[in-house]
Amino acid sequence: MDQAQQAPGHRVRARGKQRSNPTPKAGRNLPAATAVGLAMLFAVLGGLLFLPLGFVLVTTTFAVFGVWEIFRALEVSGTRLPIVPVMVGTVGMPLAAYFGGLESLLFALLASSVAVLLWRTIESAAGSARSIFAGVFTLAWVPFFISFAILPLHAVGTATPVGLWPGGVIPPGAWQIATMLLLVVSNDTFGYLVGASFGKHPMAPKISPKKSWEGFAGSIGGAIAVGVLACLFLLDKPWWVGVVLAVGMVAAATTGDLAESMVKRELGIKDMSSILPGHGGVMDRLDSIVFASPAAFILFTAVSGA
Repeated sequence: MDQAQQAPGHRVRARGKQRSNPTPKAGRNLPAATAVGLAMLFAVLGGLLFLPLGFVLVTTTFAVFGVWEIFRALEVSGTRLPIVPVMVGTVGMPLAAYFGGLESLLFALLASSVAVLLWRTIESAAGSARSIFAGVFTLAWVPFFISFAILPLHAVGTATPVGLWPGGVIPPGAWQIATMLLLVVSNDTFGYLVGASFGKHPMAPKISPKKSWEGFAGSIGGAIAVGVLACLFLLDKPWWVGVVLAVGMVAAATTGDLAESMVKRELGIKDMSSILPGHGGVMDRLDSIVFASPAAFILFTAVSGA
């Protein structure tokens, strides 16, 4: 009898604990995630609009942390990443893109891949094939893709600035990168808000159960609104360009998110690390950007005459 009388009380307390849980349905601590996300966005945009080399260094730092997280995750699964040549390539590719442009970036990727191959020749043959594949894959996935976000800052025909923008004039390439970042943030923000509130139909339940078609629709709607405003007020482009950019960025960012989720599921981990409160690891934030960066570079090149 005493246990029966106490049971409802236990259920009430349990329900009370559930209601006080700060982590919402989509799995994030929203206040922490918002604070960290805004801090990262302001730091990146501040460097981009005022000190371009600072933006390059911040981007490189994120890439280095992302590669380190991949190294740790692969090591647990038994794959040894050739970390020295991969890290050298991770630092070199963004700088090559900024100071040398597309040709230098491609050469840096090739040189880094060859360095991975040569590095493995001086180590044991055991697991060399997996190690080489993992090294080249990581180089292409993180530093090469994210360096496309730096390519628009390379000044063709003139010296690429080391200090502030010459004359204090922010070039169109910087506004293009800012628009890409805003669209990626819009994709994450509106997708999260709509998905957490109305998401019922998962996009890829075996890869990312919390990503829903309702959230994807919210991402497209929010990104289109941001893209149209950015084209009218930042890029001096027709409004329809904003629609094209928004749809392309949402598609690329969602693909990047699902790709990283597939890698994490294959490795048997939930987050790449816990370095960013409310977000997980650095790669859990870069997953969208690394795919969106080359997509944005291609789209901006395609609509350059609009």
